[in-house]
Parts: sequence; C-alpha cells; structure tokens
Amino acid sequence: MGYDIERFVGYVNEGLLCSICRDVLEDPLQAPCEHAFCTACIHGWLVHHSNCPEDRQVIDVSLLRPLYRYMKNDLNRLQLHCRNREYGCEMVCSLESIDRHERECEYSQIPCSNAGCTMQIERRNLDGHLAVCEYRSRECPNGCGYTILSAEDTQHNCVAELRTELELLRSEMICRVEEAKHEMESRLDSQRRHMVQKESILQNEIEELKSQMSRMMSDVRSLMAAERQHRQELEQAELEKREL
Repeated sequence: MGYDIERFVGYVNEGLLCSICRDVLEDPLQAPCEHAFCTACIHGWLVHHSNCPEDRQVIDVSLLRPLYRYMKNDLNRLQLHCRNREYGCEMVCSLESIDRHERECEYSQIPCSNAGCTMQIERRNLDGHLAVCEYRSRECPNGCGYTILSAEDTQHNCVAELRTELELLRSEMICRVEEAKHEMESRLDSQRRHMVQKESILQNEIEELKSQMSRMMSDVRSLMAAERQHRQELEQAELEKREL
C-alpha cells in the first residue's frame, strides 16, 4: 500500500500515484508500459494476474524495474505530514526523510518495555510512564536480593522467597548428586567389564603358555631318551670292538 494522499501538502502529480491503490507510490516499481506501482501492490496483483492493471499488457515480475530517476526525485521532494499528526506532531518534511523522522518522532506510540505491560505510550511520555508502571521491577529493599514488581510489593515475603529458593537449590543439588552417582556407577561398571574381559584374555594366554610348556617338556624328555639310547648303542659298539 502507498502513502495516504491526504497526508501530502499541495498538488501531487497523477504519475506519482500507484495504479492499483491510487495512493502515493511507496517503494515504487515500473512496468515496461511505464505504469508505476507500489512494490507490495504489484506483487500482490501478479499473484492472481499476468497483465498490467491499467492497460492489460502482459507483464511479469522479472520485467519490473525501478522508477525513472526524474520521477524518483519528484517523488522524494513531495512534502507530507507526519503520521503522528493526530497525536499532536506538526512536522512536515519531504517523503525522502519521512521514515527517518517517524522512527524518532516524540509522538510515536511505542510499547512499554516492562514485561507484562501491554500499554502503548508516546515516546516523549515513556520515562514518566516507566516511573509509575505497575509492572516496573526493583530489587527488594529488605536485602533478600529478589527483583519484585510494584504490583507484588504487598505480597512479597523475604523469608518465604528465600525458603523457596533454598528448596529449589536443594532439589537441584540432589539431582546433580544423583546424576554424578549414576555417572560414576556407569564408569565403574564399564571398568569392571573391561577388567573381566582383560582377565579372561590373560587367563587364555596363561593356558596357552602352559600348553606350550607341556609340549616343550615332552620334547625334552624324548630327546633325553633318544640320547640315552644312542649312548647305550655306542657303549655296545665299543664292547663289540674290544672283543674283536
């Protein structure tokens, strides 16, 4: 949508009006047929149509271009009232600078910054409102450290609040201790399984070594028996040699 033509001071050229909403162009685009539109207006139109709303020539979003520079300059020089005129602002400035003024206008309606407050206040009156807002917060004057809303002053009880805080801290501590306990149990269980697995591997290695040792002893006994046999044969041969 464009700028309401009633806000402008003096004559506004017909060529600076949106062909769809008939208000003064806002963020303008121009079709190849030279008709101009507000960006929002022409995009909304082309969702359901494929032609210019003025002369019905076929157009597409890709064919839209920025306004001619001389038309853009004429548009920026137009003078108009601040949108907060109904609240008392008497500022009249160029279309080129109206957005900057309205962002800073003292008569702009802005929301209260206190959580829970839904009031809209003029920027110039915000500080006064914040000083009396029932949703304003402050630190407890009794020193408990709590931030309280003005509306809760009569209900605030330091002892009760601190007791609640201690209970919350106690519950949180219990939860953390339980979490640490479960974590340690999980680690110990994992280490236990690892040790059992390691013990099983070592036991298997010991059994294998015992088996190898047994085979070696058997081989040694065989060798010793063979050596005795060989010695006896040599002794027998020596005797026979002597007899001959």
